[in-house]
This record gives sequence, structure tokens and C-alpha cells, in this order.
Amino acid sequence: MKLGLKNKYALVTGGSRGIGKAIALLLAEEGCNVAICARKQKEIKETVKEIKAKGVKSIGISADVAVLKDVEKVVKTVIDTWGTIHILINNVGGGGRWGSLIVEETEENVWIDVYNKNVLAAIRFTMRAIPFMRRQKWGRVVTTSSIYGREGGGRPWFNIAKSAEISLMKTLAMNPDLAKAQITFNSIAPGPVMIPGTGWEKKQKEDPEEFKKTIDNLPLGRLGTSEEVANVVVFLCSERSSLINGACVAVDGGESKSF
Repeated sequence: MKLGLKNKYALVTGGSRGIGKAIALLLAEEGCNVAICARKQKEIKETVKEIKAKGVKSIGISADVAVLKDVEKVVKTVIDTWGTIHILINNVGGGGRWGSLIVEETEENVWIDVYNKNVLAAIRFTMRAIPFMRRQKWGRVVTTSSIYGREGGGRPWFNIAKSAEISLMKTLAMNPDLAKAQITFNSIAPGPVMIPGTGWEKKQKEDPEEFKKTIDNLPLGRLGTSEEVANVVVFLCSERSSLINGACVAVDGGESKSF
């Protein structure tokens, strides 16, 4: 299937590892030029090298997306280099394991930090990308939420943030001016995904027996992969997905209970 992404320009936040990296590489395979931002310079350089090996252009920018000046730096670098942004992937986020299971013992700054890392970052990047998408009358914005943004079950500060991201995409999708400018806004809701160096790998090492029980209870009997999530995201970025706007697509192997 031809996705129509050749020679487009994309920005993937949190694009140096895990789901973000998988998205960046798959976009590159489709002929899209990809900029990424993340905090660790070493991982950025390695990923940019892999992207360029696909025969496209790439930019890597070190940034903390919780800092407004860094967000502005990332967008300015992309625009100064390429002149526009066709695709924005709001992938950076996290905080699902932060805080305490005893919620009232969790400090207020955890609620604020998780919100800022997820929702505020997505707002800031999206608002800065829209003018360029509107001007060219084409754009795709996809935000990585979570199954815990679609239903209850996670830690409340994380659920609130992830629900807000879905709401942001849905509300922007219903804006007639943006829709008529051929800009679509969608979100994805991954279930548990095995990403090296994250909580699932830690749990597997610390308590293999409990980890196995958890996995056995999943409908597919396994965790997802970053590449499986990326497949859905890249389709939502394509010309083929032009009627999908405001959707939140579950990529969870059937784990979530909501429709």
C-alpha cells in the first residue's frame, strides 16, 4: 500500500527510543524526512544515523519538553532547516509508575509534572505546528495516549493526563477550520509494550514468576512491540487515512474493556 509520505517532513517527540524511535524509523522507510527530539544526546545521534540510513534527511535535537524554551528551540530548528512540518507525533510522555499507590501520599508536584510532560508538551508542539499545516492545507497530528486514557485502572495523575491528550485531539478534530485545511488529529492508546530499560523489563528481571502470570492473563499472552504500535501511527499519518479524524485507536491486543 502506497502511503503517500515520500518527501514529507515529520517531527517525533521522544523519538530516540521505544515507540517514538519505531515510529521515526517507519516514517523514514516510507520516504519521510524525520526530526526527533529527546533528552539523551547519545541516543539521539544513534537514531538519527539509523534514520539517515533509510535514505532520508534527519535532525536530532536535545530538549526537555517540559521546558518551554526547549520546545521553541525544537520547532525553530525544524522550521529553519526544512521550512515546514507536515506530521507531528506527540509521543513524549510517561509517569504511569510515578507516585505512590496510596494516592494521598503522592505529592502534588507529581500530578503537575505528569500533566506537563504529557498534555502541556502536546499542546505546545501542536499549537506551534498548526500554522504551517494550515498554510500548506495538509497535516497530521498523532498523539500517543494509553489504554488508561480511555478507561480507568491506572494511577490517577497518569489517567488524567492521558485522557486529556485524547480530548485534545478529538476537540481539535471537530474544529471546522482545521478540518477544512485537511489537518487531522488522532490519538493511539497502546496497551503494555516491552521497551528496553522501562518498567516491564524491570518487572521481568525482579519477579519473573509474577511477570509471567501478568503476561499469561493478557488476551494474546504477550506484550506488544514498539513496531506494532508504529504500524498504526504511520498509517494514521498517511494519505490513506484521510477520513480518520478525532479517533483514538486502541493498540492493545484486546486488553482494554472499553469499546
